[in-house]
Amino acid sequence: MLLHTEESFALAAAKAGMDEKTARKYRRAEQLPSQMCPERTWRTRADAFQDIWPTVEGYLQLNPGLEAQFVFAHLQRQQPGRFADGQLRTLQRRFKLWRALEGPPREVFFPQVHIPGQLSESDFTDLSGLGVTLGGQAFDHLVYHFVLTYSNWEAVTVCFSESFEALSTGLQNALWELGGVPGGHRTDCLSAAVRDLEQPDAFTTRYRGLLRHYGLEPQRTNPDSPHENGDVEQRHWRFYRALEQSLMLRGSRDFAQRADYVAFLQALLQQLNAGRRQRLAEELPQLQPLPARRCEDYTRLEVQVSRFSTIRVARNTYSVHSRLIGEQVRVHLHAEYIEVRYGQRLVDCLPRRRGQGGHYIQYRHIIDWLVRKPGAFAHYRYRDDLFPTTRFRLAYDRLCQDHGPSAATGHYLQLLHLAAHRSQQEVEEVLAERLATGQSLRAEEIEAQLPEGPSPQRHAVILRLRVAPVDLRAYDALLTSWPADAEAAG
Repeated sequence: MLLHTEESFALAAAKAGMDEKTARKYRRAEQLPSQMCPERTWRTRADAFQDIWPTVEGYLQLNPGLEAQFVFAHLQRQQPGRFADGQLRTLQRRFKLWRALEGPPREVFFPQVHIPGQLSESDFTDLSGLGVTLGGQAFDHLVYHFVLTYSNWEAVTVCFSESFEALSTGLQNALWELGGVPGGHRTDCLSAAVRDLEQPDAFTTRYRGLLRHYGLEPQRTNPDSPHENGDVEQRHWRFYRALEQSLMLRGSRDFAQRADYVAFLQALLQQLNAGRRQRLAEELPQLQPLPARRCEDYTRLEVQVSRFSTIRVARNTYSVHSRLIGEQVRVHLHAEYIEVRYGQRLVDCLPRRRGQGGHYIQYRHIIDWLVRKPGAFAHYRYRDDLFPTTRFRLAYDRLCQDHGPSAATGHYLQLLHLAAHRSQQEVEEVLAERLATGQSLRAEEIEAQLPEGPSPQRHAVILRLRVAPVDLRAYDALLTSWPADAEAAG
């Protein structure tokens, strides 16, 4: 081009950044400089592995996964002093060349064409590594992550385990926030959705029922194949990174309460989804309508109350009131709490334990009988649960110092009995005062210091509604006027 625009050949060569003689050489050859560069087929130094390479290649043919550094260490042990540490890089290049030219074929990934409204993916991801705290206490948690594969619109729900209840709650939250239902839903081999890894096609009955309620086609990935759920896996990494950066900009990872943290997450998601409005607008018309109502996001269980006044739910132990011993109760197992029902009535709501082998014992359920059997306290399997707060534990330790372990048990159980039938907060306030001043902690002295009258925490306010009597003559007037109105309308 410069030859046609410049006044002389020398000026064109100068503007091209080369000497005039070099430019004339390339012009006579009628080839580009890259075409005139000969391909190098010679070595600049001797190959230190030339004579031993057939042996090394035999290792690779038997075990293609061998790494160069371990083979190099093996060669150094076999022939001490022959190979210097700096020659490892040479052997690594030989390994790389062999794998590219003669090694086994590698797995091929096939890019997919995503169709609007056709597919969604979801998975759980752990955010405990971010170091989020609530009121200074560590908040270890997961999130259920939902993604549309076409627009990459995403939603998350905070949870604490990969349970079916968390999956159901998170999926339904995402669909109702989205305002529609895609054609299918894909997960990996979650135990909440797939029966077991030996039968990866066997979806659980509850999971099939949930997806059938919304008209979603269930799909699952093959075991150990996270790339098949690639959209949500990639969004995991990007969401984690965006959340970490947002926490850095905020200047603190501590939140006053969980609601503040959830609001922070939702604000971040709105920001991330803002850049997907155009593709989401293409996808929304292709979504199916939502059903008339949400599906139940809990599991119904029938459990018998043991003679220990406890029930076993999802491999954890919970206490219920001793009145229910021997009875069959219905349990609604939610993602974060359980409801205990008997005779169509809700009798208790307890926080759900995480993992397995845990327990939640509420002292109010058993204290009436424990004060009659104080000897059971010392070796009670769940004794630690009978210290509702740190002050009650300090009170027990003080009682042991003042009266000895045996007498302290009776005094402490009387304190618990008082807290159960009056107010735990009021009892704790008096305990704090008397612990600080070194006063006696006997239950009768604590009770004397409590406020007079029933505690508002233990007694519900009963609202009395007064309904005026209905004048039935108004209905007679309607019946009398109906024929005339009907004739006028006719």
